[in-house]
Amino acid sequence: MSEKKGKVAFEMRKREVELARLLPTKLVKNPDNLKRYTAIVDSIPEIGLIEPLMVYPQAGGSGNFLVLDGHLRLLAVKQLGWKTVAVIVASEDERYTYNARVNRLPPIQAHKMIVKAVRNGVKPERIAKALSMPMSVVSGLLNLLDGINPEAAELLKDRQMTAEAIRLLRKVTGLRQIEIAEVLLSAHNFTKSYVEALVLATPRDQMVAPHEEKKKAGMTAEELARMEREMEALEHDFKAIEATYTENMMSLTLAKGYIKRLLENNRVLRYLREHHGDLLTELEATAAAEAV
Repeated sequence: MSEKKGKVAFEMRKREVELARLLPTKLVKNPDNLKRYTAIVDSIPEIGLIEPLMVYPQAGGSGNFLVLDGHLRLLAVKQLGWKTVAVIVASEDERYTYNARVNRLPPIQAHKMIVKAVRNGVKPERIAKALSMPMSVVSGLLNLLDGINPEAAELLKDRQMTAEAIRLLRKVTGLRQIEIAEVLLSAHNFTKSYVEALVLATPRDQMVAPHEEKKKAGMTAEELARMEREMEALEHDFKAIEATYTENMMSLTLAKGYIKRLLENNRVLRYLREHHGDLLTELEATAAAEAV
């Protein structure tokens, strides 16, 4: 059975490119009036360029690149006198859709960036000014992983999860933090409300302060207890599904292939058409489905 492979849309590494070879694909009017541009210019000397530019090779083999994403960063490094800049080269010209696929810096990565800058001698006050952030936000990011299990932090490091949601994990023990992180990844749900539900549903012996009463605005103690039981059952079911997912997907893929081969047999196709028209319709839909 042939398998169609997805095409990687960009190179899997960064490269340094001369600024003179980067050609903008849009005009930025009056960048000095943009607060975001000012923040980029102020932050680069302090903490460096966080996100490389996304570029695409210009046709004709000139060695130049079209800038797909990062026009403000390009203007900023030009203003700062840089000669080269880090880029990621796209394999397809997606200048109209790339921004929708950009993953902004997750809180855990921002934490690591700020910690690294502080260790290199940059004062938090300067970081706050460079990033146009309140000092309270910078301090919160600096201490974000206090009380967070390192393995749980590693699991969630690339996920767009709010700092408030991450801090909720401090209420449960390290092993429970890892369990919650795995559930979040499996469900692909990183919202604060979902994390809060998992924390509230945690058994008392896995809470950091087991003797403290669990509280949630608008919910009684009985409702919290019921939610704890329901979430525990849901987690159990989710893990059971996850454990058999690969095996089930393999079985479904094989079944789909077998159905396609059956329908390629004219005798079988004629019999189904004459005696089981409804079943034939379902089998044809299954065979034509792109995903099982």
